[in-house]
Amino acid sequence: MRRITSSVLLRTLSAARGGAISFSVPNRFLQVALYGSSAGGARAPRRWWFTYGPFAGASLGVAGALATAVATSSAYQEVFAKEPPPPEALPNDVVLYQYEACPFCNKVKAYLDYYDIPYKVVEVNPLSKKEIKWSEYKKVPILMVDGEQLNDSSAIIDMLGEKIMSKKKAGEDDEETKWRRWVDNHLVHVLSPNIYRNTSEALESFDYITSNGNFSFTEKITVKYAGAAAMYFVSKNLKKKYNITDERAALYEAAETWVDALNGREFLGGSKPNLADLAVFGVLRPIRYLRSGKDMVEHTRIGDWYSRMESVVGESARVNA
Repeated sequence: MRRITSSVLLRTLSAARGGAISFSVPNRFLQVALYGSSAGGARAPRRWWFTYGPFAGASLGVAGALATAVATSSAYQEVFAKEPPPPEALPNDVVLYQYEACPFCNKVKAYLDYYDIPYKVVEVNPLSKKEIKWSEYKKVPILMVDGEQLNDSSAIIDMLGEKIMSKKKAGEDDEETKWRRWVDNHLVHVLSPNIYRNTSEALESFDYITSNGNFSFTEKITVKYAGAAAMYFVSKNLKKKYNITDERAALYEAAETWVDALNGREFLGGSKPNLADLAVFGVLRPIRYLRSGKDMVEHTRIGDWYSRMESVVGESARVNA
């Protein structure tokens, strides 16, 4: 498994239906917000340790802590080692058409990263969508696998499982299927009211969207400021639509619900993540280092699971186009 990293990418996302993103209203910059789319120096003289006794214990403590961290990282790598597909099963060319902050695009990326499936990314301009004019299907994510077009995040993941991992789709009553549906039908809808909860958080979210999305200079200015202002008010309607009274309470409740589902297991899949683990991780990854994500980790028990997922998913399998 690749080395453990601590990504501090600021991302943003919001809810969408059915695992795909589309635009059906005139004010498309609002839809961008709604549908979103991670040296050793010279050794000190020996007398230092004796002359400055009070600092010696601290220095040794830091050294011990570092050694423990390294040992823990190694243990994580061994315990949560991934099982990538056999080389002969890997496709030759995988291209993901996406919005960087889209939750459903991040679901697909979590799957590709976890299974070490190399992929290229084409960032779609959500206003013109010129990058996918060739496609009759006008939503993201779109995944091209050796020339075959796959649409809709959940369907993409199921198809990849069958083609590459030789895994059949779980039954409708299976625990994994139940929680995958929960992600699409509940969890993603809690996120938008949180990341646009007030004007400062809306600006924080749009700063990431415009910094990482495919926008012209003029579009960046329009989307960042006009979009942030508009989404502050739109988020209030989303609260009513999804019957949310307190945004943060709803986010915390969702996080605790997921931890309860783990029932003491490292992952919902047991010793290794399953598709539900990857789905939850994927949609949460864009908000993890926004204010809402930091609050979620601070005020719920989800942090340990999320850290395990960061470790086992590892670095991106993305390659340059």
